[in-house]
Amino acid sequence: MRQTRAVEFGTGLFVFMGIVALFFLTTRVTNFDSYEGEKGYTLMARFDNVGSLKERSPVSMSGVTIGRVTSVEFDGSELEAVVHMRINSVYDQIPDDSDASILTQGILGGQYIGLEAGGSPDAFTDNDEIQFTQSALVLEQLISKYLFSKAEDSDEE
Repeated sequence: MRQTRAVEFGTGLFVFMGIVALFFLTTRVTNFDSYEGEKGYTLMARFDNVGSLKERSPVSMSGVTIGRVTSVEFDGSELEAVVHMRINSVYDQIPDDSDASILTQGILGGQYIGLEAGGSPDAFTDNDEIQFTQSALVLEQLISKYLFSKAEDSDEE
């Protein structure tokens, strides 16, 4: 009887630790880490395809998180996605010819915006628009292009 209780207790502890580990992983993947982005300025960028970019996704430059995405909307007149992001006021010297790309964190990670510095002496100010953007790479599109190119190669032989 005592051995049964020890096994039940061990099993319960193992399940509890598994739930705690899942909760921890969920908070890491969904970017629930804190960001003090109240002070700062807003930038806007237009993309043909934002993939699975979401509100609160990080905005980073050189691997450092400098802001967060505040909204992702669709512009019906231009037929593009419009992304608004809040950049921390500490980073107020970003050149206004910098470009924005939608990147993926690892293989299964979420998407984020990566900024690459330009060479302009002028910096972004509040409500500026990023002119140079690169949309997200959609895995399904890459696979279909690869498969269709292989099918064309086999038809030519």
